[in-house]
Amino acid sequence: MANHIQAIRGMHDVLPEQAPLWQYAENIIREVLGAYGYSEIRTPIVEKTELFKRSIGEVTDIVEKEMYTFDDRNGDSLTLRPEGTAGCLRACLEHGLIANQTHRLWYYGPMYRHERPQKGRYRQFFQLGVETYGMAGPDIDAELILIMHRMWQRLGIRDKVRLEINSLGTIGERSAYRESLVAYFKTHIDQLDADSLRRLETNPLRILDTKNPEMKAVVGGAPVLMDYLGEASQAHFDGFRQILDDLGVAYEINVRLVRGLDYYCNTVFEWVTDELGSQGTVCAGGRYDGLIEQLGGKASHAVGFAMGIERVLALVETLTDVPLARPVDAYLIRVGEPAERAGIRIAELLRSEVPQLKLQVHCGGGSFKSQFKKADKSGAEFALILGDDEVSRGEIAIKSLRSGNEAESAQSSLGEQQAVEFFRQRYGKN
Repeated sequence: MANHIQAIRGMHDVLPEQAPLWQYAENIIREVLGAYGYSEIRTPIVEKTELFKRSIGEVTDIVEKEMYTFDDRNGDSLTLRPEGTAGCLRACLEHGLIANQTHRLWYYGPMYRHERPQKGRYRQFFQLGVETYGMAGPDIDAELILIMHRMWQRLGIRDKVRLEINSLGTIGERSAYRESLVAYFKTHIDQLDADSLRRLETNPLRILDTKNPEMKAVVGGAPVLMDYLGEASQAHFDGFRQILDDLGVAYEINVRLVRGLDYYCNTVFEWVTDELGSQGTVCAGGRYDGLIEQLGGKASHAVGFAMGIERVLALVETLTDVPLARPVDAYLIRVGEPAERAGIRIAELLRSEVPQLKLQVHCGGGSFKSQFKKADKSGAEFALILGDDEVSRGEIAIKSLRSGNEAESAQSSLGEQQAVEFFRQRYGKN
C-alpha cells in the first residue's frame, strides 16, 4: 500500500466544496474595506527574525516558543510571519510611506505559529490585518470598530460577537501601573501558577489575561490600569467611547483586557464570541504609537486590528441562509464529434459576450446520460445540450436544472445569438 504524504499537523487544505464560503467572506471583506477607503498592501510571508524580536518583544510566547525560525543558506535568521503588523510597518518604512503621511491599509494571508492545534487555532492560519498610520485622534480608533461592526452585519454574525474595550495608557503610565501590579502579585505569590510566575518579571500584564480558573480570585483583586491613566489618555478613551455611544455600537469595558504583544498603548479592543469554546477572540487590536520609532522610524501614530478568518468562518457556518455563489452557472453537454468541435466555439462565444457567466464544458466524452449526471452534480443552474441535430440546425438546447417550475424546466432550443441574450439577461449585470 502506498505511503501517502499528509499535510503538516495544524495546517489544513481548503477543499473545492469549502472554497465558496471563503470567497463569500473575502468578497465582503474587500467591499467593506473599499467602502471606507482602505488600500491593500501585500508583504512577504518570510521576514528577518530580528523584525519580530524588536516589534513583538523577545520575552513573549510568540518569540520564545511559537515562531517558525530557520537559517537560510547565507546564514541569515529568517522567520515565517507569526503576525502581520510588523511586516506591514517594515514595508511602509522601507518605502517611505510613513513620514508626514496618513495611510489606511489592509492585508490578508497566512500566518504561522507553532502551537498546539485545536479548533479555531492552527499552525497556519489566515488573518485579515488593518493598519492605519499618522492619525492621533480617537476617531480613527472608532473607525476601525465601525468597520468591524459593518463587517459582522454583512456576514450575518453581529449577534454572535460582542465588543470589549480598554485603555492601556501611555508607556509611562503603564510603567507605573506595572510596578504596582508586580508588587501586588508578589504579595500573593503562593497563588500564582507556573505560567504567571514566569511572566511576573517579564510581562506581568499578561497575568491578567490568564485562562486558569484558579487564578480568577487573585487576578480579580489586582490594581486596575484605568486608575493610572493621565488626563490625555483618559480624554482619548472618553472620546473613543463617545463616538461608539453616538452611533449605537454596544461595548463592554473590560479592565483586565490586555494585548499579548508589547507594542500596544491607549485604546485596545477585542471582538469575542461564546460559540467557539476556549478560542473566543475573533478580532483584536488597538493603538501602537511607539512601534514606528521602535523599528527605526520617526515617532508617529498607528492603530490597527487583526481578524482570524477561520474563526469568522466557523461562526458564518452556523447560519442557515448564507448566499454562497454558485461554482458553475451552466454546464455544456456535447454528444458527437460535430458537437464536440462546435461546443468549444460556442462556449468561447458565450464567455466573451457574457463575461460574468461561469460556464463549464464537459470534457472526456461519454454518453448523454453520464454527461447529464455530471451537469447536475456540478451545481449548475442550466444544462446546455449540443448534439448532431442541434449542430445541423445551428441551435443549442437549454434546460433548467434547479427550477421547480415545469415551464422553466422544459427544454428549449435557441440560436447562438438567442442563447447569448438568454444568459446576458441572467448573468450579464454587475
